[in-house]
Amino acid sequence: MCSPDYFKKIFRTVRDWPKPGINFRDITTLFHDPVAFSRAIDVFAEESDKRPFDIVAAVDARGFTIGGALAYRLRKPFVLVRKKGKLPFKTISESYQLEYGTAAVEIHVDACKPGDRVLIVDDLIATGGTLLAAAKLFQQLGGEVVGVAALIDLVELGGSKKLRDAGLNVFTLCEFTESE
Repeated sequence: MCSPDYFKKIFRTVRDWPKPGINFRDITTLFHDPVAFSRAIDVFAEESDKRPFDIVAAVDARGFTIGGALAYRLRKPFVLVRKKGKLPFKTISESYQLEYGTAAVEIHVDACKPGDRVLIVDDLIATGGTLLAAAKLFQQLGGEVVGVAALIDLVELGGSKKLRDAGLNVFTLCEFTESE
């Protein structure tokens, strides 16, 4: 298994983007390195053995790359959690708070069946709002969210704690503090 430091060195930090004072954690560098990307998917696959699940779900949009690769690797169904208004079939929606306002995510009404175990994947955990909203959607359909997985945990923003407090298992490849 690769260490968190291995992955931290892969990700690029863009200072003061999209505005001054923000350290943007750029995951595209992982996708540019086929060995590191493959290792990341392997680590997620190994971790997923600890909590059996039936469906990989991924959050719009960067989560799709990770979730799609993981679903392919594990031969599992893949479900998209999209921003409101982007799915073509009948959907259910869940709103969540942003720093200045609200947003919503949706899944198709047939995204899972009652009793299906779901792993939700995203690129990073910040405040946890999107992942909590996604978890609520699957729970509304009777699914059991066995955990959430992300490449990066932005610890100081409190999202991983919020997710754990909601009873969700959380796994990330690495974590960053604001000063890093």
